[in-house]
Amino acid sequence: MNLTEQQIRSLYGQDVQDRSGARIGSVGQVWADAAGEPTWVSVKTGVMGHHESMAPLTTARMEEGRLSVPYDKATVKSAPTVDTGTDQPLGADQIAQLYAHYSMGQPTPKPKPPPRPQGRRQRQDQQELVRSEERLRVGTESEPAGSARLHKYVVTEDVHTTVPVEHDEVRVERMPVTSTDRDVRPDIGEAERELTLRREHPVTRKDQVPVERVRLARDEVVEDQPIDEQVRRERIDADVPEPARRRA
Repeated sequence: MNLTEQQIRSLYGQDVQDRSGARIGSVGQVWADAAGEPTWVSVKTGVMGHHESMAPLTTARMEEGRLSVPYDKATVKSAPTVDTGTDQPLGADQIAQLYAHYSMGQPTPKPKPPPRPQGRRQRQDQQELVRSEERLRVGTESEPAGSARLHKYVVTEDVHTTVPVEHDEVRVERMPVTSTDRDVRPDIGEAERELTLRREHPVTRKDQVPVERVRLARDEVVEDQPIDEQVRRERIDADVPEPARRRA
């Protein structure tokens, strides 16, 4: 993937998606090989921490303002990582681990082209200025955002219901004595009989039973938050007298 210097600068902060179009994260940093060609990028995946996963830039492509890599999300997130904000070049061991992780063959170094003959002789008394610019590095920092608690308390509510109850009632029955009632003997005098009556009344009992589990669960949500910032950039203009100006 051949990129101009302007395109390389535009990579910082760009969204990175996997081969299915799912978002993995955003570009954190860009690394170039010995020839100066951009080769690797680090991806901020949104996971809390100070490390960024590495992904190959040589097999990536730009699609609608997003960097698309031909790997799935899990492969990129499990790739070797670098510290966030590091400016150290990749070591040989790191590069070997990356090529092994992505099953890529390491390219053979290209031989340096022989120096071209110069049409005019250059003198060694050269003067130069170093042009610098600011590059915005965007990261994340974790901070407390409040706390969630479960509090159990008791409330009282009225329960209205009904329950059937029984009770005894007495009725007096009078039946004439017939000739078939041989066991009935006349007995004039005082006597009494007693019949026990019963009745039911409502009673209540309260049982404690578990009815529900309530728990607090925490989900990590990743969302894009816009950032507006200003960066400074130096420009260098050459003021060369017309007689000394080199003509093409």
